[in-house]
Amino acid sequence: MTAEAPPEEAADRTQDSAPSPGVRAWMARHPLAAYAVRRFGLYLVELWGALTIAFFFFRLMPGDPIQTLIQSLQQNYIYNAQASAEIIARYRSEFGLDGNIFSQYLKYMEKLILHGDLGPSLISYPTPAQDVILRALPWTIGLLGIAAVLSWIFGLALGAVAGWRRGKLGSRILTNLSIALSHVPFFFVALILVYVFAYTLGWLPARSAYDSNISPGFDLAFIGSLLKYGLLPGLSIVLIGTFGWILSTRMLMVPVLGEDYLVYAEAKGLKPWRILTRYALRNCYLPQVTAFGISLGFIFNGNVLVEQLFNYPGLGTTLVTAIQQLDFNTILGVTDIAIFSVLTAVLLLDLVLPLLDPRVKYWK
Repeated sequence: MTAEAPPEEAADRTQDSAPSPGVRAWMARHPLAAYAVRRFGLYLVELWGALTIAFFFFRLMPGDPIQTLIQSLQQNYIYNAQASAEIIARYRSEFGLDGNIFSQYLKYMEKLILHGDLGPSLISYPTPAQDVILRALPWTIGLLGIAAVLSWIFGLALGAVAGWRRGKLGSRILTNLSIALSHVPFFFVALILVYVFAYTLGWLPARSAYDSNISPGFDLAFIGSLLKYGLLPGLSIVLIGTFGWILSTRMLMVPVLGEDYLVYAEAKGLKPWRILTRYALRNCYLPQVTAFGISLGFIFNGNVLVEQLFNYPGLGTTLVTAIQQLDFNTILGVTDIAIFSVLTAVLLLDLVLPLLDPRVKYWK
């Protein structure tokens, strides 16, 4: 008795059901990993495009930083024409300003990507621009980063309570106050705080980051001085930021209060505070986490005037000084950090949100 050959249709189905090799087949079997790979590839393209636009934008600005530097040096020293020409050529080569703009771009991207080198800083020559930026970066993170976190926490809590107790007198006052003050500039609030607490009452210092009589170090005296000098600039950011988060959280809270699952939770006899925190607030939490992650990316290029007003040695003050002297390397370094932080924050949110909320399925 001989075995019959399987029909051609059955054989074709058997071949189709067998897993096919290759990258596309693997990505089809792992949709989450495929989404992460595609999203990371898009992130690299966005990062390259943003850095390229920033480079050409600043390099096309009018003005010659080297010529300005030479003119300022010639006012104090005597140079002959030949020596001045040699110095200009040397500076142009060091600062990456020799050749046409496309060769400058290729040289800049090579040094940035392969070596992490931004070139020398004009405002602190011959110190590299990345060292100047790294000295100012902890001050900006310490001031603006902590202020952003505190304003988000306070705004989320107060906005949830304002939405939960809508119609009450306290909720109406808080909502109207937030509407009136959420769009007030940070520096305007900072001016009021300086006038009241620094010049009128004399309780807090008006400028600098710490007492000049105290040596920096990890001790109570220096930490106390940091907190004292950073209270006014931090408070100006926290106040306005909190009012903005209150409005957005209340806007997300009010529409969900009539949902069936909240009525069911109340019928079960759960306490109102538990319903608020465990049920109602969770629907507001996800979009607020997204907005908070994006706002963290913007702390490096925001509130520049606040740092200038308080003479705070952060990235804002460094950026303004670099722009005044056309220090392209430092300007691009600060801009590149801002671009990297924003795009990275968005990337991390896109990767984390599907894990936090099963309803988010970007890869389908």
